[in-house]
Formats: sequence, structure tokens, C-alpha cells
Amino acid sequence: MAAVLQPASRESLAVLTERLDSWTDSASARDLTTTADELFAVARFLDSERSVRRLLADASSPEDSRVDLVRRLFGSQLSQPTVDLVSELVRKRWSTARDIVTGAEGLARRAAIAIADRNGSLDEVEDQLFRFGRIVAREPELAGLLGDSARPVEGRVQLLDSVLGEKVYPVTATLLRESVRLPRGRHLDVVAEELAELAAARRDRSVAKVRTPVELSSEQETRLAETLGRMYGRTISLQVELDRSLLGGLVVQVGGEVIDGSVAGRLATARRSLPS
Repeated sequence: MAAVLQPASRESLAVLTERLDSWTDSASARDLTTTADELFAVARFLDSERSVRRLLADASSPEDSRVDLVRRLFGSQLSQPTVDLVSELVRKRWSTARDIVTGAEGLARRAAIAIADRNGSLDEVEDQLFRFGRIVAREPELAGLLGDSARPVEGRVQLLDSVLGEKVYPVTATLLRESVRLPRGRHLDVVAEELAELAAARRDRSVAKVRTPVELSSEQETRLAETLGRMYGRTISLQVELDRSLLGGLVVQVGGEVIDGSVAGRLATARRSLPS
């Protein structure tokens, strides 16, 4: 079951996610890999160290003190991008101390998925995660063995690796291994499905859904993709849909952002501005 965050924690994670996504767009592949691994390690540490977790999530303590503790704990062990992200993590407000673990793990997952986006394996990683989730859902004995916290962690990871074999991308293996290492009472089939959805959401950030009243030429599509790529700082692919109701212009959606340059959109805006 997915962690249910209270409003303060949801808002904090949303802000951190936006910052991480912005950083991943320009980070090197090596930095992405390092940061993902380190953030997973931070999440495991916070999960196991209750007293530290409570100190770092305590909004009543001075913010600078929490950041200073992060730098004393991790400054010599982690890369600078990770230290900066964890410092931002503890600056935020969390509804419960457990939520800060969810925050660290969420950032780690997104950093890992950004690696797949960068190396062109995102579609395959999404499919592998989804398929693994279906396999585990059909094999309750396997799910039980992988999720049995009474068994040594590395034994469960070795079992997972034997199931995966050489058939999956490194990012897929990393995401599933970390889910086994830090189960937190969650069913692995549900976690795998959540990870697949996260990969799909990342893919949508790099896909522009374009509605147009007339067919675009290949040259027009190329120019539009190049323009959007410059706007968003990453390669953007197009999904073009013919929509005669727009009358003219285009409607472009990238992730949650919509750019409405259609005639119908401008007419609707004009109608709303008229006095009633």
C-alpha cells in the first residue's frame, strides 16, 4: 500500500520533487547514478535510526540546526548534490517523522528513473516493473519470501536477483532491490505497480500532447519539438491529435502544464472577460 501523506508532507514532497526534476534535467549520468544510490542509503538510514529521524523531522527545532546535523552526519560521505537535497529535505515540514523517510525514498526513486530517461530505457523499465508486479501478484509464496522481514535482507535481495536474472535493465533491478531492502510493510506487487506509474509520469514529462485542427507537416512537427525542447531543456517527443473543434492554433500539454494557443481557447478567454 502506498504511503498516505498528510497535507504538509504532500506539499513538502511536491516542492522537493520539483527541485529534483529540475536538477536531473541538467545533471550528468554519473551524478544521477551517484545521487540515486546515496538517497536510497539515506532513506534506509533514516528508517533504521528512529532518534535521528525524529530530530531531523522536528519542525520545532531551528532549521539551521537540522541542516547542520545533516552536514555532520553525511557531509564527508555523500556527494554535494545529495547533501544539498537532504538539507532541503530537512528544511521542509513533515507531518510525522516517518514521512521524512518517504520523502527521501521518493526522491531516490525519481533520481533512479531519471537515469532510465537519460539512457533511453524508460519505456522498457516501466514495462519490466509492471510485469514484475503481475508476476509477484500471481506468486504469493514468492511475494512472501521477498517481503519476509524475519529473513536476512541480503538473502531476500539474492532471491530477487535470481528471479530477475539478466533480463532487466539496471534501473529496474535497483528500484526493486531497494524496495526489498526497505519494505516498510508494503506488498511488493503494489510497490512495483507504483514504480511503473512513476516511470510513466516521468515519460509524460518528455512527451508533448499536441491537439491541432489541421494535420502538421513533418517540418512543422520538427520545429515544434525543437522549440519545446529549448523551452523545457530536454528532448521532447510529440503525440499529435487532430481536433477540428479548435478552429485554429494549437493546444500543447507537457506533463501538467497546458499551453493553449488555439482560436477556440482565445474565444473562450474573451467570452469570460466580457461583463455579465
